[in-house]
Amino acid sequence: MPAPFRLTTPAPPETLTGRSAAVYAQLATDFGIRRAPTFVVLSPAPDLLAATWAVLRESLLAGRAPRTAKELVALGVSQANRCPFCVDAHTVLLHATGDHRLAETVARGGTPADPEHAALLAWGKATRTALGPEASEPAAERPFGAAGAPEFIGTALAFHFINRMVSALLTDDMLPAGLQRLRLVRSAGGRALARTVRRELEPGTSLPLLRGVAAGPPPDWAGDAPVGPAFAALREAAGRGGERLGEQARAAVVAAVDAWDGSHPPLGGGWIARWTAPLPAAGRPAARLALLAALAPYRITEADAEAWRAADPDPYDADLVRLVAFGAFSAVSRIETSIQRPFQRARLTGP
Repeated sequence: MPAPFRLTTPAPPETLTGRSAAVYAQLATDFGIRRAPTFVVLSPAPDLLAATWAVLRESLLAGRAPRTAKELVALGVSQANRCPFCVDAHTVLLHATGDHRLAETVARGGTPADPEHAALLAWGKATRTALGPEASEPAAERPFGAAGAPEFIGTALAFHFINRMVSALLTDDMLPAGLQRLRLVRSAGGRALARTVRRELEPGTSLPLLRGVAAGPPPDWAGDAPVGPAFAALREAAGRGGERLGEQARAAVVAAVDAWDGSHPPLGGGWIARWTAPLPAAGRPAARLALLAALAPYRITEADAEAWRAADPDPYDADLVRLVAFGAFSAVSRIETSIQRPFQRARLTGP
């Protein structure tokens, strides 16, 4: 089976030890897929791998909210970000929950018949499009209560990050020739994962994997839930990619993301040149990669990676993964701010 990796060549999971090996072991039992490309592609940066897994596990997989509900949020986010790999993956996982009709309705681009399901899918999509000081209200209309906020918000932010990493570093297809887009294949894949997906998982068991990973304070939206320290660790791990940018380039990336309105950038490179042209020539390839990772990761090409390698004195796979992660998490932070504004208002007025 051809490998779905692009731009990097990750080491096979069975060759890894330490923290990475422990992550893969937990992936096998709790996610049901030991060699999930979504995580294998992060393995050059073990702290990033562990933190990404912990955020996903403690939001999407563990907790009290129904898995189907959280899969719909993840799918809505993936649709908004134009990540076909993740859309297909969550369609299979919806099949695994046992709701086959819902999975196929969403796969066809339809609206779920259940109003609660429809609202969750729409909210997931709105977390990207509802940016800006006056456009955040659609995201404020959350179809879940305060108790569910850590799981649903954590799921949305996890996949805003994962979508970007996947779009940048993997091909579009989970299976050769896009076989996952066939209904029978999706259904069979769901049945194979059904037992794992329907198991109840104990919250917090991924956190020991983060020992020794620097982390700041957990976000307000997480409360005391385990996803809070996991998200803080991801913030720190992804932030390390900023070290691959000079101060001026890093500031340009942050400014561009701060000015972003949630839309997909226009075709052509004019919007990138606006932010990168004032930079020193040697710093432009890295800034371009980070900006694309934030706002349009599916447009990153081999030529972009080669330009970065030519300009960087030590162009290792780990550095490329971290650079992409820095751009991706810059967008996540922007989205988190939009989601958290109404959350903070709700904290002031009560549940």
